Amino acid sequence: MYNGTKVLDIHGHYSAPVNGSAALGIMLASNTPLRDDPRKDLPRFGMSEQAWHAAMKRHVDMMDDHNIDAQLIGPRPFLMLGWMQKHLLEGWCRFINHMIARQCLAHPTRFSGAACLPQNPKAPDLKHCLPELEYCHKELGFTGCYLTPDPVGDRSSPGMDDPYWDPVYAYCEKHDLPIIVHGTNCTDPRLKTIPQNYQIGFVWEQYLATQLLSHGDVFKRFPGLKIVVCHCGGALDRFIKSDHHLAQKDLSKNLFFDTCALDTDFLEAAIKQRTPKNIMFGTETPGSGGAIRPETGKQGDDLVPIIGAMKFLNEEQKLDIFHNNCKHVAPGFSKLG
Repeated sequence: MYNGTKVLDIHGHYSAPVNGSAALGIMLASNTPLRDDPRKDLPRFGMSEQAWHAAMKRHVDMMDDHNIDAQLIGPRPFLMLGWMQKHLLEGWCRFINHMIARQCLAHPTRFSGAACLPQNPKAPDLKHCLPELEYCHKELGFTGCYLTPDPVGDRSSPGMDDPYWDPVYAYCEKHDLPIIVHGTNCTDPRLKTIPQNYQIGFVWEQYLATQLLSHGDVFKRFPGLKIVVCHCGGALDRFIKSDHHLAQKDLSKNLFFDTCALDTDFLEAAIKQRTPKNIMFGTETPGSGGAIRPETGKQGDDLVPIIGAMKFLNEEQKLDIFHNNCKHVAPGFSKLG
């Protein structure tokens, strides 16, 4: 909590035992899709009840340590693996969604789910994702979905302003589901020297998505659509607000960003540029923010005290970031708070 108010984290990922690595290895090696209901295979994948309990306990314990009351959890982006063959990808997404649902069922007051979708950039549009999205929403009770701007990692997908995305945009607008935009794998061979180089892909794809959504007419076509771009939008704008390089339009009801940036100078600049009304608390705890801050001895993703101490924010603005903005952007998830 923050001063008696529940802290809602818009950016979390599921914590299945070893993230389903055994299932993934078997599926890729055999070139055979997972079952329609992959839960039947959990014992042979090493996902015992004890392993599940331990993985979820670590997750919840870290949330408690970081003063996080509830999280919207989705797929782990670097394991979305949109480059897989179509017949494998659909089963893999279903497997991930059942793992998310299991965690939500085990801790219904702490987690709500966001769907992983089998995005195919070569398809005419995203209609092929609607069955999985509807299954997650209506059968599993999910309250959001993830979209990656570049599922294959080779920049072959249409830009996020293109009508290609409209079927999912229309569904999410109709059902008041937020879309979480997050980069995933990056197969650019130039990045091979950089460890965990998918992180570089995150920056580019999320910033590009921000620019396309800003300059395009998506929110004219779907005025009720709400999109959250992760990691503060990937990068920040270098122009002043009146510059013609920026979209000179009001996006305050549609386009949002999370606080998942660990450098405090960057995070402060992002909150000022995106504005407290359009930025939401997000940490991806537990994720890539485990490095220790020398000045505090705490993990980098322990962001409640960092934001709580920012002097340029008044108390109302802090409560907007920690809690209130969710009421507008993610009403299903915000019911946990």
